[in-house]
Amino acid sequence: MPELRQQIDDLDAELLTLINQRASFAQTVAEIKTRQGDEVFYRPEREAQVLRRVMEQNTGPLADEEVARLFREIMSACLALEEPITVAYFGPEGTFTQEAALKHFGHSARTSPMSAIDEVFREVVAGAVDYGVVPIENSTEGVVSHTLDSFLDSSLQICGEVELRIHHHFLVGPSTCEENITRVYSHPQSLAQCRKWLDANFGKIERVPVSSNAEAARRVQGEWNSAAIAGAMAEKLYGLTRLRERIEDQPDNSTRFLIIGRESVPPSGNDKTSIVVFIRNEPGALHSLLEPFRTHSVDLTRVETRPSRTNKWSYVFFIDFTGHHTDPNVEAALIEVRERVADLRVLGSYPNAVL
Repeated sequence: MPELRQQIDDLDAELLTLINQRASFAQTVAEIKTRQGDEVFYRPEREAQVLRRVMEQNTGPLADEEVARLFREIMSACLALEEPITVAYFGPEGTFTQEAALKHFGHSARTSPMSAIDEVFREVVAGAVDYGVVPIENSTEGVVSHTLDSFLDSSLQICGEVELRIHHHFLVGPSTCEENITRVYSHPQSLAQCRKWLDANFGKIERVPVSSNAEAARRVQGEWNSAAIAGAMAEKLYGLTRLRERIEDQPDNSTRFLIIGRESVPPSGNDKTSIVVFIRNEPGALHSLLEPFRTHSVDLTRVETRPSRTNKWSYVFFIDFTGHHTDPNVEAALIEVRERVADLRVLGSYPNAVL
């Protein structure tokens, strides 16, 4: 046993040396970029390539995602030596969006909560922060329309995405007994995602929708007869007790978040592209829009429709598909689509979510 402990200590010392060597290289890169006038320190495509390679080379016993998360934090700390990343997210503190921001950028990033999705966009446009994180769709409740609408008025680029498994917990404050609970607070979507569980376990209590799960947790902190449905981050932030865990009706409940920024992202080798298309109100317009993607073998992954703000009974289409907009087949498809629609904007090409 002492020999094994000594071997672990020796490995820890070696790891420490190697991590600091990596950090030193990161500082050197920052100095070179500064001399060259390059102010972009965070490269989403490069980070995605590193994480994919780490997962491919991993031989265990640690799981691929565990190893990738470790390297994410190492890269986050090294990047903070170059230039700390600032990130605005749809808050308040303790929400799943903050959790998504930290999952994507690591805990060395400086995060700031915003009270509305359009405020996140404004902070990034103004240059007050480097990036923003906003929810785009949930696997059970569908698209987040406020995020789609914000893209119609913005020139920002999508630079990345992150997927988060959503686990809801039934939480109470320090002075609450289960038999005294008469109401539960949560965001409307979370209440909907836990509807069946509530019906079966607390069918008679009042369900009170609030602006966020973090706000639900904050309210419960000082009440003796209420509960909140929220995640682990809000539970920890407000010092609550978990009466039941993972109460979501769908065990694979997930939410996808977008990273928005001011720069476009070069290809990473495994990318996705998002566009918004304004079509003319004429027969066969939708078929004409989609046909070039089939012709050039571009795999569509999502198509969403929103009402146009300019013409009554006209619509815009938000489309996601595999590939980078500079890929030859994607480029050819987009050229044909542009000839058939009123307008087309590429919202961004970005690496597929690694974690």
